[in-house]
Amino acid sequence: MAHDLDTMLSAVAPRLRELRRRRGYTLAELAAETGISTSTLSRLESGLRRPTLELLIRIAAAYRANLDDLVGAPQIADPRVHPKPYYRNGTAIIPLTRQNPDLHAFKMVLPGHPPDRPVPQRAHEGYDWIYVLSGRVRLALGDEEILLEPGEAAEFDTRVPHGHASASTEPAEILNLLSVQGERVHARRGVNTP
Repeated sequence: MAHDLDTMLSAVAPRLRELRRRRGYTLAELAAETGISTSTLSRLESGLRRPTLELLIRIAAAYRANLDDLVGAPQIADPRVHPKPYYRNGTAIIPLTRQNPDLHAFKMVLPGHPPDRPVPQRAHEGYDWIYVLSGRVRLALGDEEILLEPGEAAEFDTRVPHGHASASTEPAEILNLLSVQGERVHARRGVNTP
């Protein structure tokens, strides 16, 4: 049993390094996010420091990952995702993926939006894809605005100023896929739970 634990813990270092690389974090950025010093993070990633539960919990929280993902525990759990919705600016956001390091999927319920009000926009690194499930959605991309109907999809580079909102005072539902860079920007804006 002790040998199995040592083997599992020795595999954590390369997993931590690879996950940070895939997420696009520098050691300094991860240190700022977790409150763990860059030297400690470096020693964890090189295998020179044995990970503690406290350190792994803080790193998992920064990556929005499960501890099992960090330590490589064999998956014996139910493969179904049990989403826990959260809310941001009136939008209900329901995560549909656990922790794919490269892509994140969400169902979003967009609140009604007055048709005469502009759609707020912002730009950041990443790539987005949206699919309209119900309602109609206004997609603003720079100086252009596109009306999306149920069953229509759009994909775009998020370095272009963009935003989406319901096209009426009624809610609209979309599926939203974000590249890892897009997810980092969305996650760092802060999450308000109900």
